[in-house]
This record gives sequence, C-alpha cells and structure tokens, in this order.
Amino acid sequence: MSRDARWKALLELLVERGRLDVEEAAAELEVSTATIRRDFDGLAEQQMLVRTRGGAVVHGVSYELPLRYKTARRASEKQRIAQAVADLVAPGEAVGLTGGTTTTEVARALAVRGDLASGAPALTVVTNALNIANELAVRPQFKIVVTGGVARAQSYELIGPLADGVLSQITLDVAVLGVVGLHVTDGAAAHDEAEAAINRLLCERAERVVVAADSSKLGRRAFARICGTELVDTLVTDSAADEETVRRFEEAGVTVVAV
Repeated sequence: MSRDARWKALLELLVERGRLDVEEAAAELEVSTATIRRDFDGLAEQQMLVRTRGGAVVHGVSYELPLRYKTARRASEKQRIAQAVADLVAPGEAVGLTGGTTTTEVARALAVRGDLASGAPALTVVTNALNIANELAVRPQFKIVVTGGVARAQSYELIGPLADGVLSQITLDVAVLGVVGLHVTDGAAAHDEAEAAINRLLCERAERVVVAADSSKLGRRAFARICGTELVDTLVTDSAADEETVRRFEEAGVTVVAV
C-alpha cells in the first residue's frame, strides 16, 4: 500500500472513530507499527490530526476531511448518483453546482453528455468550486461563471460576501447541492457556516433544487444549515438508502431517486 493510500485510509478511520492507536491502525492496514508512527507524524505536521501518546485523534467533533482525501469514499455510489443528476439537466439550462466530491462527479457526467457537445451555450454552469470550474473550463460549449470569494482549502470553494455580488445578479434553472447531511426535519447542512451561506444563495436563485447525497448522508445533521427540506425538489441517492428514511422524505414532498 502506498503512503498516499495509507494516509487516506487512516484519515477515513479517524473521521469514523475519532481516535486511533498505533497498534489498532497497524492491524487495520496490515503494516508495521513503525510505519503507522511515521504516517501519524507526517499527518500531524500537515495539521490533519493531533498526535497523542500511542496514537492520534481528530482535531474536534466538527473535523472535516479535505476534499483531496475524500475522492475514493463511496466512489461507485457517487458516480451513479452523478449520472442520475446529470440526466435531470436539460440542454441550455443554467445550473448551479456547489463544491464537493459528488457534485464534482456531476460536473464530469455533464461534460461527457453527447447532447451537450455543442451549443451556444450548451449549458451555463455557475459554481463557487474552483476544481469544478477548472475541469469544465476546457469545454468551450459550456459557459462557466465563477463566484467571487475567498478560497476554502478543505473544499476548494469560494466563500464570503464577495460571492453575493455575482449570485444576486443571476437566476438558475437548477441548483445541485452537495451536503454533509440531509435530515427530514433540519434540512440540508454543511460543516462550515460560510460555505452553507453560499449554497443557500444558490438555492434561492434556482427554480428547482436537487440534492446529490449518498445514503450515508441521509438522516444526518451538521453544524451549518443550508436550507429546509421544503426547498428541496429532488433527492438523488443510492439504493442502500433506508426505506423508512426515503418514505419520510417523500412524505415531506421530496421526489427521491435511488440509483
């Protein structure tokens, strides 16, 4: 296992458990304890975890795994969800995309759609995610609008009041949200309040709102509220979603697509 692969695995275990000791991590990854100690030290230097005597802990309960370390998590589910979301977009529409791994896959799915290979424009994409803008900017048939703001290292998203000037001047056909959690009562949420504020503006400027979230996000709460469930038109998730949870969202007026 390469160092990058080990680091991703260790960070995922930390997010899941909150704490790891060296022996436990070595057994999980089937490597030596000396290797794990070096990995913990390297991750601590990058401020990705806090070293403790004999192990490591996350920075706190609101710890957020940076985007570059989340790309492999539930990859197949995210790709299926992304394809289903992309199918909901019509040629010529204006689409808002928030940051995140699932919305990045949505952007990729849109980029390879045959019926969006040409047009003037074939699609207008408004995003505050630098990585999404970077991937789509090479598609001349897409009109790419990037909000202003200050870059957030964890998610590559632009946040802050500078984005208001752009978002207040546009309207969208659809906003596609990536979320940390989606709860029937508490709605869609993110870890960061500034990120949630930009996502909320995208929702307010859109005719319809689509949440792209794998089943692990359903029923979860997070610190910063994006919008209430009543503003969500469609939820696209994976087939592992709990039937009772799906039923509750449908009763709340949300169209649920499970793929």
